[in-house]
Amino acid sequence: MEISLDKQSANQASVKIKLNEADYQPKVEAKLKDYARKANIKGFRPGKAPVSMIKKMYGTSVLVDEINELLSSSLNTYLKEQTFKILGDPLPMIEDADAIDWKNQKEFEFQYKIGFVENIEFKLDESLNATSYKIEMSDSEVEEAITNLRSQYGKMTNPEVSEENDFLYGDLKSEDGEFEKTFSLPLSKVEKKSLKKFVGVKKGDVIELDPSKVIKEELAETVGVEEDEIEKLSGKFTFTVQNINRTELADFDQEFFDKLFGPNQVESEEAMREKVREIISENYNKEAIVYSDEQLKDKLIDSAEIDLPEEFLKEWLLKANEGKVTAEQVEKEYPIYAKQLKWTLISNKVAQDNEIKPEHEDVIEKTKEMIREQFASSGMGAQMEDSMDMFVDNYLQGNEGQNYMQMMTSVQNDKVLGFVKEKANVKEESISADKFKELVEN
Repeated sequence: MEISLDKQSANQASVKIKLNEADYQPKVEAKLKDYARKANIKGFRPGKAPVSMIKKMYGTSVLVDEINELLSSSLNTYLKEQTFKILGDPLPMIEDADAIDWKNQKEFEFQYKIGFVENIEFKLDESLNATSYKIEMSDSEVEEAITNLRSQYGKMTNPEVSEENDFLYGDLKSEDGEFEKTFSLPLSKVEKKSLKKFVGVKKGDVIELDPSKVIKEELAETVGVEEDEIEKLSGKFTFTVQNINRTELADFDQEFFDKLFGPNQVESEEAMREKVREIISENYNKEAIVYSDEQLKDKLIDSAEIDLPEEFLKEWLLKANEGKVTAEQVEKEYPIYAKQLKWTLISNKVAQDNEIKPEHEDVIEKTKEMIREQFASSGMGAQMEDSMDMFVDNYLQGNEGQNYMQMMTSVQNDKVLGFVKEKANVKEESISADKFKELVEN
């Protein structure tokens, strides 16, 4: 067997493998003899069919299987011995598969394209600047959150006369009669200039309007039509009120506190306000950590010298996902893939150079945190803690072990980011929630 490497550029090459009869024939003969021992062929006692007959029946398929297995193992072993980092999988260069004469040919030659990176260079010191954001909650933001919670847990009523922030349920009809839709109109989505038309109305009242001018946002979603039907909502319409729905805000009582935080966790309005502030602040600061980490990763990626084999990777992505994606989709999504690949290469190198390893205990703890967050969002956190070990085991054993490996990677990334922060110049900055929202949106 001969294996040779031809580097065509700084990050792409071809690998040529030449096989002669001595490389594969012993395994082919052994496999055919094994077939003969197990074969049950009409006219012969079990296991007594001549090897020559077995060879005639199965020789070509066995030859193909053994050569493919030999190619795979030999190529993998060869590539592991190289100093560069292989990306994706080797791509067979098949010029004319039909030209191979499997029955008579003794020597075979195969070629594969490979993509790799030779060097991964980046600076990990105080020249890497980053910002860690701490969110300060204003009283107005806390009050807005409390009002939303009171509305969420409030009581639905049907008053006789409408007020701001009510919902009007009724029939929308175009003047020409070609469009008719019954839906619930939130008055919070009505333009301020038009709002007076909808306040003070009763069941049976008819309101004249142009929906395209009156409903200030999410017109199609509000009315309940497809986006391509929006043009139908322009012109003269009437809205006939069938019902008025209003949510009365929940009282500051123990029932409300228990619904929010569980039985007897909070027993006063003051404690409730402080708890809401704490939870909102915690959620915002989790978002801030994620945002800051992504910014730090971006700066590290931008500073790194990693020459990816773009042409090869696009071809590999297309073939690896054959039938699932188009060339246009690969082209569009490639920048996102390339960015993530660069971070993976950087993260693995930092981990390798600094002996950073995800421990089993870390995986367990991170999985617990993830499950607690899921339960907390459903209001079942406290009740599920006793069964936490079972949930952790079920998750990590799921998806044929892939969940465990993904969590291992996540733990390593967390440790790598922690190490990077220690080396980089990270400054802490306190900003308001509104400023942080602007930062994220931009």
